[in-house]
Formats: sequence, structure tokens, C-alpha cells
Amino acid sequence: MDTAETIDLEITGVAHGGIFVARHEGRVIFVPDAIPGERVRARITDASRPAFWRAEAVEVLEAAETRRPHIWPEADIDRAPHERPGGADFGHIRLDAQRELKARVLREAFERFAHRPVDVVVEAAGADETPDGTGWRTRLSLHVGPDGAVGPYAARSHDIVPVTSHPLAAPALAEAALALGTRRGDRVDLVLPADGQVRVIERTDASRPRRGARGGPRRGADTAGHEVIVETARGRSFRVDAGGFWQVHRLAAQTLADAVAKALVSTGFDPDAANLDLYGGVGLFAAVMGEVGGSSTRVTTVESASRATHHAARNLRDWGNAEAITARVDRFLAAEVAEASGASGSFSDAYREATVLLDPPRAGAGAGVVQAIAALAPRTVIYVACDPVALARDTATFQAEGYELRDLRALDLFPNSHHVEAIAVFERDGARAATDSAASRR
Repeated sequence: MDTAETIDLEITGVAHGGIFVARHEGRVIFVPDAIPGERVRARITDASRPAFWRAEAVEVLEAAETRRPHIWPEADIDRAPHERPGGADFGHIRLDAQRELKARVLREAFERFAHRPVDVVVEAAGADETPDGTGWRTRLSLHVGPDGAVGPYAARSHDIVPVTSHPLAAPALAEAALALGTRRGDRVDLVLPADGQVRVIERTDASRPRRGARGGPRRGADTAGHEVIVETARGRSFRVDAGGFWQVHRLAAQTLADAVAKALVSTGFDPDAANLDLYGGVGLFAAVMGEVGGSSTRVTTVESASRATHHAARNLRDWGNAEAITARVDRFLAAEVAEASGASGSFSDAYREATVLLDPPRAGAGAGVVQAIAALAPRTVIYVACDPVALARDTATFQAEGYELRDLRALDLFPNSHHVEAIAVFERDGARAATDSAASRR
């Protein structure tokens, strides 16, 4: 079939990445801007692969009951596909249905990659979330065209499209974005910290920070983003660079910190153990460990960006046994495994009662990091994940290394997009029985 040809499709499923699944003459077709149960007219955009083709939806022939007008009018299916901005790929779906689709993707990822079923629902970020899931972004990245015009990329392209609204952004952030006018450089990042004052950071290709997996500037930034701002979670203040990483959803830091605290309490967190906070940023989760464990809590947070580590050291000053280390997580773990192995060949059990918390980028921790964590044999692992497939793959590795998945929660920290956050709790085989036995003797 030639590209640009249109066909009518029955949408039967959802796939990871904000796309939907149809079949045509036995071949899988991936289509955005649809909903399972719908009939759509779609234009073929890529027929180069024998296993599947890609298409773009151009018309809804039979709409699902859960379809609604897109929360971002410029991204509605009535607009030409190449003019639809990206970033709100579930915005045409009723919010409760979005969450069921995200849970479905998570369940299917675990069945396929971890070879196990999971029973999970996707929870709202917080009680004061807006009914339509808008107004939550506190960080926004826009791009600058050759003529200086500022706007988002069209979905699945690097073409800048003009928009007259930013419904996912907090109102003050959206207002500042629309008032930017023309700019120089390559990108403009807008940041709305806890003080309510929008920061505008202009970037060039040469000065862009390393990009993490969460759609915005992550750890480290150029000089324009080095202003120190203050964010808050659980009543505590955190220093962070304006251009550094902080959770994008206005409720996310609080929601995740609460979830981590609950997981720590439920697993019998030992504050005296050699606890680790990996990919620790400015120390949000290390601080939660300190809150749960008390003033003498022992925790080491590991982060590759030196400015984030600098802030983490300041943010963790209330805990005398907290340490912030600048290092790549894989290299840090390799050194710890080598030290634990010892010259005598006997393996140290220094981490045996520890909790290891990790919050890796979207690609996940990967087999090497998971195996290194397992080699240290901590009692508990708490994994904060922003990608269901990466989490499922890493779960498979944890299981192969003798860790059992004890709990899984999913949180809708990116409403109107396909993204979903999850928190998985793993325990070393036998650790739960030993903990229960010790508790019964007390």
C-alpha cells in the first residue's frame, strides 16, 4: 500500500507510547488520536515494515462513548495531523477512561515482559486535581523557529506549530508562554516554582542540559538555568536549580513522597542500615527516608549531576548520617559490589537490612544496575518508575535475581498524556518471613 492512502480501521487496543492498535488484512496498524472500540479513517504514513504500519487518524467514523472534545483545541482530530501539537495524546479521552487505558498498558507490559499478572488501578494525583486534568504543568519547554516564533512541536515531528493556548500548563505558566513573542536561541523553558513567579530560560543547542526521560530539563543546566529556586513537599523546602529536575505536575512531588513514605513504613524501614537513594536528584526521597527513620537515619543519595548533588547535601542537612555523592549510579554500584566482595572472597552483608530506592530515567535502570543492586542483597527495593515497559523489564530482572514484587501502585501524574508513574516494592526472597518472625518475637 502506498503512503498517503486512506483506509477505514476498527481500533481494537492501546499500545505503549500513546498509540492505538488496529488490523488491516492481517497487518497491525498503529494509529494515534483514536480510542479502542472506534472506527476511524486513517492515512498511511509508513508502510516500510512488514510487521506493522503506521497511520494518522483523519476522521472519526464511529466515536467511542468515552471520546470528548480535545482539551487542547489545536490538537483535536478536526485539525490536520501535521498541525496538531504533541504532549496531550490522551486529551480526547474522558479522564476515567484514560486511567483505565494506562492501567491496561501497565498490566500488558507486566504480562509480556515480567511474565506475571498485576492487579493495578491508576490513581489521581491528588484530591484537588482539576476535573478535566488540566492546569498541572509547572515546567514547559517550547521551541524557537528560524523566524523567532515560539511554540510546541507537532506530534511525532520537529515542526513548530502555532497555538493560542497551553491547557496542561498552570495558568500563570500558560499566560507567560503566550506572552513570549519572538525569541532567539533554540528553545525556551518556563518554570513555575513554589513562589509563583515564572522563570524564563532561553536555551541554545550548545547550552542545553542533558535531557532525562520526563520531557523537560533534568539534572544539570546551562548558566541561564542556575538560579536557585525553592520547591516544597511534605512541608519541607528543597533547593533546586531553576533549570534542574523537579517533578512537573504541581502535586507530583507531594504525591510521590507520600507514596514512598507509606512504602517505607509498610516494609519496616531500618534507619540504621546502609540505605541508598539512587538517581537521587536534590534529595526528595532521601529526605522522606529521613522523615520516616528519624534524625539519625543513614542514607546515601547518588546522582550524576554535581549541582543537584550540591543541593541535595544542603537539603539533607537535618540528618547527620545523610551523604550526597556525585557519581553515575552504575559506577557507584560497581564499586560497592567490588568492596562488598572483599579481598578474602567472602561477601559482606553490609546492605542486608537496607532499603534501596531508585528513580531512574524513562529508559529504566537496566539489567546491569538491577543485578548490581541485587548483588548487594538489600532487604527492600522501592522503584519509582515513569515508564511501564522499562519497569516491567526491570521487574523481570529483579525476579530472576531473587526479589519478589510485593506491591505496585500507579499514579496519574501526567493527565491527558499517555505517561503514567508507578511505584513498585520488591523484597528479597525470605526477607518478609524474617521480618514477620522478628516482629512476632518482640
